[in-house]
Amino acid sequence: MHPLDLVIWNALTGPQAGLAESAGTARRFPPAVTALGALARPDEEGFSSLSRLQKPGETTALFLNEQPALPAGWKMVQTTSLAQMVHEGTSAATAAKNGFVALGPGDAAEMLALAQLTQPGPFGMRTGELGDFIGVRDASGKLVAMTGVRLHVPGFTEISAVCTHPDHLGKGYAGTLMLEIMARIRGRGETPMLHVRSNNTRAIQLYERLGFKLRRTFQLCVVAKPS
Repeated sequence: MHPLDLVIWNALTGPQAGLAESAGTARRFPPAVTALGALARPDEEGFSSLSRLQKPGETTALFLNEQPALPAGWKMVQTTSLAQMVHEGTSAATAAKNGFVALGPGDAAEMLALAQLTQPGPFGMRTGELGDFIGVRDASGKLVAMTGVRLHVPGFTEISAVCTHPDHLGKGYAGTLMLEIMARIRGRGETPMLHVRSNNTRAIQLYERLGFKLRRTFQLCVVAKPS
């Protein structure tokens, strides 16, 4: 099986195992890092294991082949088709301009606010701990665009949290930031990949221009356990 077919599971049992919260056949990141989790199999045992990790009010986002038959009491909070795209070729062009800044723990609140406004996917106060994050600030110092990395599996790193404030769309910030992150990933001998909602045409067109190709689709399933 390809390492990207069970990408969250392979991250949490491989390069990012140190971040994993584990119970039986379920794994998840700490919710403050990201809502992503994985089951060895989406069956009764898997959801029973996940129920030992989730606290009341929490949800877990799973990448599944299809919508599962949820055990009694479980709730599907959200589900949508998700495209997995992989960068083709062996190199990435250098960013055309270097008007970006490194983002770190001191920027966490601003990063979370931008993610909540633009909804690029699960994002928490500690998501920046997953790897490189860079951004663009406007003349007043406000963070108006950012991107970074999230999942790591052998040979691949996921680009994530690609977002731009609505007032600053069309300025090329997303492409510039992605080119820089792509170059860093390629510099480590790894391949950039990403996940995007299948109906996000604007984003997919950008990713295709940067050399990403559709590999497969998942069903993103955000689930909550019985109270």
